[in-house]
Amino acid sequence: MVRLGLPPPAGRQRVNVLAALNALTPAVITVVHETSIHSHRVCQRLGQRAALKLSVPSTPVLDNARYQRCQFVQELAAAWHLELLCLPSYAPPLHWSERFWQCIKTQCLAAQYDPTLSEFREAILRCINTATEAHKVELSSWLSLQFQSFQEVKIMIS
Repeated sequence: MVRLGLPPPAGRQRVNVLAALNALTPAVITVVHETSIHSHRVCQRLGQRAALKLSVPSTPVLDNARYQRCQFVQELAAAWHLELLCLPSYAPPLHWSERFWQCIKTQCLAAQYDPTLSEFREAILRCINTATEAHKVELSSWLSLQFQSFQEVKIMIS
């Protein structure tokens, strides 16, 4: 029996993707960087959203990362007349981008090896750009607008 292995990519390189999904169309807008994500990157993404000048109100939903809820981001969003909604900590099932990323990992990137960072980056971008059409059925179940409500839950203590 012969063992086969793939060499790991060298170094600690990474691809950071800041994605935004439209809840009604599921169109995807991304900001991709090979450096870390920080508040200026979040503002770049919010600037893309503000540039759309939508005629209907919409609320960008952010996770609770410090760089997304800092004063700099809050002030810039207010200047662009964007009302931000920050989700509670440790609530990835509520965040569409997290659910979209999970679908991308399972449907597009699973069991795939890319030897260089540029090939890996291209594979991720190709998956993101084609996912809404190529994996429409899977995404429709991952990205539903139906959430469980706990308003009528009664706690019974015995």
